[in-house]
Amino acid sequence: MSEHEGLPRVGVFVCRCGVNIGGFLDTTAVMEYAKTLPGVVFSKENLYSCSESGTVEIKKAIQENDLQRVVVASCTPLTHEPLFRAICQEVGVNPYMFEFVNIREHCSWVHMKQRTEATEKAKDLIRMGVARAIKLEPLEPIEAEVEPSALVIGGGISGLAAAASLAERDFPVALVEREKELGGMLRHLYKLYPSNVIAEEVLNDWKARVTNNPLIDIYLASEVSNVKGFIGNYHVTIKSPERETPLKTGVIIVATGAQLWEPPEELYGYNKKEVITQLELEELLRKGELKGDKVVMIQCVGAMSSERNYCSRICCVTAIKNAILIKEMNPAANVHILYRQMQAYGDEYESYLRRAKEVGVRFVNFSPEQPPVVEKQQVKVYHQLLGRELTLPFDLLVLSTPLVSQRGSEALAALLKVPIDQDGFFLEAHIKLRPLDFSTDGIYLCGCAHYPADVGEVVSQALGAASRASIHLTKGYIKVEPIVSSIDEELCQGCGLCAGLCPYGSIEMVDTPKGRKAKVITVACKGCGICASSCYCRAIRLSHYSNEQVEAQIRALSSAE
Repeated sequence: MSEHEGLPRVGVFVCRCGVNIGGFLDTTAVMEYAKTLPGVVFSKENLYSCSESGTVEIKKAIQENDLQRVVVASCTPLTHEPLFRAICQEVGVNPYMFEFVNIREHCSWVHMKQRTEATEKAKDLIRMGVARAIKLEPLEPIEAEVEPSALVIGGGISGLAAAASLAERDFPVALVEREKELGGMLRHLYKLYPSNVIAEEVLNDWKARVTNNPLIDIYLASEVSNVKGFIGNYHVTIKSPERETPLKTGVIIVATGAQLWEPPEELYGYNKKEVITQLELEELLRKGELKGDKVVMIQCVGAMSSERNYCSRICCVTAIKNAILIKEMNPAANVHILYRQMQAYGDEYESYLRRAKEVGVRFVNFSPEQPPVVEKQQVKVYHQLLGRELTLPFDLLVLSTPLVSQRGSEALAALLKVPIDQDGFFLEAHIKLRPLDFSTDGIYLCGCAHYPADVGEVVSQALGAASRASIHLTKGYIKVEPIVSSIDEELCQGCGLCAGLCPYGSIEMVDTPKGRKAKVITVACKGCGICASSCYCRAIRLSHYSNEQVEAQIRALSSAE
């Protein structure tokens, strides 16, 4: 009897990936080894499997060799697995009959100086991949209807832009704002850099687009108090002073913004009079109430420290903008900016910095080890470049403080089952691949709720998040991967452990004729496997990562000669 008899026909494709893989292990030897594995009827080495020529070769091989399983050994599945699955589907092979073996991150990159050992490890990985591929089962995407409406949490500039964008696509929007007025922090700004447009004018334009649109319901002085459901079918409760309003919505956009960190009095003598923050300076400029002609600004106050070790990004350019405005109002004014590192990134902001120097703003670099010292109405600072201490008298001392996460962010994150980072800002699914998405499908992120950003960035993110959300709303349905858990009611004891552990809230306990049992909401399930690994009754099976498939890999690894 042939060693292939009774087994699915497996094809293996080994990618050289230029020197990324081929430079550190013998891909030809790996390809030849794959031919000896049970079930493998075809094996080929590709220079770049993900290139157009590489994908054409894979499709041709599948058709000519009647392949029923496909194994590609190359780089990260995070970026390339969807491509190879699509190739399989194009030629009639169920996309879930595809197995990805990562021989770059898991092999060549971590064993760059061990060519022989790396080659042997690649063989082990492929042997395991083939063993699992033989056990794979065809799966079909799960479909669910989408409620064609959106919820936007936060009525600042990012929330306004997201709500207006969705409503102008003819989708109903509920806009929830905690304060009694729309606009967020933009209400307190004077002019926006680098265009110097009046902040109030920009805000009024966006407010008009929102308030004049009949598809947008605005909830002021309100908060989201409860969220249940999953993408396409979220059930939300909005708590207002006078009532609680239940809503059903398809997608959610988080645009809660950030808040300015207010320094304590003992820090540089902060008193909201002659020692103020940049936001309070904006108010003075807006009202035309700035007095005095000696202004000193200190950067990174409360930022880049042990308590908040991140850069707030917008503080430097805000200080530059306000310094220029002061010089334009009073050319005789003496303005100093004391800084650690000047963050004026990009050509536009670099030219903005040069303009500030041209109009007479003075910049003084200090080190964190020798911060400025405030004594009465003067600041003493050691000038790094001049190598001596300067004494700068002031009528007004302006502290550039960072934006910090909005109050209530942690509670909202718990409601939505989305993560926040160590600084309290909401955390996106992937910084490059999915910067506006959460890992929980159907929930999107924009603005300073994510990280400090200027108005231009905030609006761009809001429009992007609205665009992402509108994909599902436009289709009216969603397709999610069928890599989900399923529960055997006969084995389930109804303990509820899986429901308590599920990070996505995709398991609920229901009463059945057989008693209380766990039930998977398949559309919400992300296939993380926590429930299956924790079930002591072995009542939960994770499709595409079943016990049989994993055990086949383990046996293949232990069978090495």
